[in-house]
Amino acid sequence: MDVDWASLPRPVDDGAARHLTGLALPDIGLTATDGSTVHLARLSGRTVMFVYPMTGRPGVALPDGWDQIPGARGCTPQTCAFRDLYADLRAAGADQVYGFSTQDSAYQREAAERLHLPFPLLSDADLAFSRATRLPVMVVEGSTLAKRLALIIDAGIVVHAFYPVFPPDRNAGDVLAWLKSNKST
Repeated sequence: MDVDWASLPRPVDDGAARHLTGLALPDIGLTATDGSTVHLARLSGRTVMFVYPMTGRPGVALPDGWDQIPGARGCTPQTCAFRDLYADLRAAGADQVYGFSTQDSAYQREAAERLHLPFPLLSDADLAFSRATRLPVMVVEGSTLAKRLALIIDAGIVVHAFYPVFPPDRNAGDVLAWLKSNKST
């Protein structure tokens, strides 16, 4: 999937993620596409969680004006980049890798299967985690969607936030470079 990123509006750093570095995550369960419930606050080791607004589905139109929303386009390229670098991310110190959106698990499951993901996607369809952590969000056609970012989490504490993320397909490579430069102890 080739996207001309130069033709899309670039998201700007609006400061909406500044508070995340150093944040102790709330103990909120998130439904994963593998059927488990994940509590990010309880995980040991280093976790990589990339956040995306919404994956599209083949044959289903995206919301009107989607490509004109800064940072909206690119969820599948971002997800596929994490898929393609999954083994490298693990080798560089990521004990867990997750994708995260406010889409429901059934919708996410279709994407996880279609894209052959080696990691689960986490659903925050009720927005409990997004609200508790004050994740940056946008409202599109009445739906609250998370803005694109990535978090490095050590034992329930956010140690680094990538925000804004652009272009999305380079996010996994940027996370991998950070992991290689910042080995956990």
